[in-house]
Amino acid sequence: MKDMTFQEQYALLENIQISGFGYELIRETLLPELLGKENASILYWAGKSLARKYPLETLEEMISFFEKAGWGTLTIVSEGKDELEFELTSPLIAARLSHKEDCTFQLEAGFLAQQIEQQKKRVTEAYEQQKKRAKKVVFTVKWDKKDMIAE
Repeated sequence: MKDMTFQEQYALLENIQISGFGYELIRETLLPELLGKENASILYWAGKSLARKYPLETLEEMISFFEKAGWGTLTIVSEGKDELEFELTSPLIAARLSHKEDCTFQLEAGFLAQQIEQQKKRVTEAYEQQKKRAKKVVFTVKWDKKDMIAE
């Protein structure tokens, strides 16, 4: 699966179902234990790395990727001249926000930052805001119009 596109990997694996419990064991129990206090920052950079391995050309492809990866339903809330705001929802996210005090969505934030950076060709960062009562996560992705990336 090393050199497959995400569409090829998805087609190969789409009919295999895993439990949310198994996913959460890895995501919210094992990884924080292994990564310690650097968990959130490492997950952010891991998300950026995933985005470089699976470059997407459009916002629609990003929305599809989130759904297919099981990360949730990604929607665009607003778009400005130098920022985008996304909302991420799913039953798994709702459960995580209801039952975990210190959960993080930095993997998704890093992924969004890198995808937008690749699309806009500008240095980009993403910030996560957990909306526990609303059971969703809001990401603000900002880029610097003057800070172009070298190609």
